[in-house]
Amino acid sequence: MSFLTVEGLSVTLGQVKILEDVTFQVPAGKVTGLIGANGAGKSTALKAILDIVTPSGGKITLDGVDVPSMAARERARLISYVPQGAPVHWPLAAERLVALGRIPHLNPWQELSDADNYVIQQSMEATDCWRFRDRSVTSLSGGERSRVLLARTMAVGAPYMLADEPIASLDPLHQLQVMDIMRQQAAKGVGVLIVLHDLSFALRFCDQLVLLHAGGVLASGQPDEVLADKNMESAFGVQVSRWSDGGEQFLVPRQMGQM
Repeated sequence: MSFLTVEGLSVTLGQVKILEDVTFQVPAGKVTGLIGANGAGKSTALKAILDIVTPSGGKITLDGVDVPSMAARERARLISYVPQGAPVHWPLAAERLVALGRIPHLNPWQELSDADNYVIQQSMEATDCWRFRDRSVTSLSGGERSRVLLARTMAVGAPYMLADEPIASLDPLHQLQVMDIMRQQAAKGVGVLIVLHDLSFALRFCDQLVLLHAGGVLASGQPDEVLADKNMESAFGVQVSRWSDGGEQFLVPRQMGQM
């Protein structure tokens, strides 16, 4: 099995230590959820994998190959990225923005092929944004723009996908659709690493979880084990209510001491 491996990762920004000795693996064909309170270092971990921030220690490898030493073009073909709340300032048509996802596969000045255009359309249909393909991205709502950016990431066709809170600005229906897309991507063999704040979604849709706390890994493994009461109290300062419905597990946090 293919793995994206983070081993002993430490990141210091300015004089602040954000991550220290963080280790986890993202296997191909699985959805790995990265969870933790605000400031735990989740986004920083993704940026370190992508070489957007420079680690102060540790290794990041893809099937044994050092990721930071890869050429940017090669890394872009292997690891795609959905940034958190990325602003879009250029008035590009939505379809043109999604087409940017094919750049790692093109030579300079090479035009899109029929195969490229097919991938673009399939990605936009999967994220329910093909219907506004001709609209300027700057005219879209935050949720619509988030789906276009997800489609751009899917259009890369990389074997690994990193997504930083991709459901944060979406309505409930599109939140569910995006999480279903993550599951579908994993079913195709893609290794998905997704930052989530919704613990119920983390429980329902992820194959494994990594819980960050105070810059380190508090727990990792099966979702029901990572989301144990003691970990929820330590990492978030909350208690949780749990129930099942139709075989699916649900979890809702509540303040400590509340019934």
